[in-house]
This record gives sequence, C-alpha cells and structure tokens, in this order.
Amino acid sequence: MTLLVGDKPGNEPEEVKLQNASRQIVHNAILQAVRQVSQESQQREERTRDGRGSLQLGVGELTKKHEKK
Repeated sequence: MTLLVGDKPGNEPEEVKLQNASRQIVHNAILQAVRQVSQESQQREERTRDGRGSLQLGVGELTKKHEKK
C-alpha cells in the first residue's frame, strides 16, 4: 500500500464506503436511463405500428377542425 501526501492511515474503510456508494449511484442512474430510453423507444414503435405518429395525429386534428367550420 502506498500513502500519498495528505492521506491518513485508517481512512481507507471510509473511502471504500464512499467509492462503493458512488458506484451504486452511477449504476442506478445508468439503469434508470436505459429503462427510460427503452420505454420511449417502445412507445415510438407502438405509435409507428398503429400508424399514429405524433405528427400525423396533429395534422389529422387540424383537418378535422377545419372541416367542422
């Protein structure tokens, strides 16, 4: 083990706890981001499959409003 200037012997367990907590936070954030992207991708695929893309739906609604007048 090598001690650097400013390191205090006996602080390793606290530093290890902080590193582990940081890794867990990053891991959870990555998992959440992957889930969100996956969910958004799945929703896009469903809209495309149904033929109801958001742009297409918006155009259809505008047409219906003009037809009522």
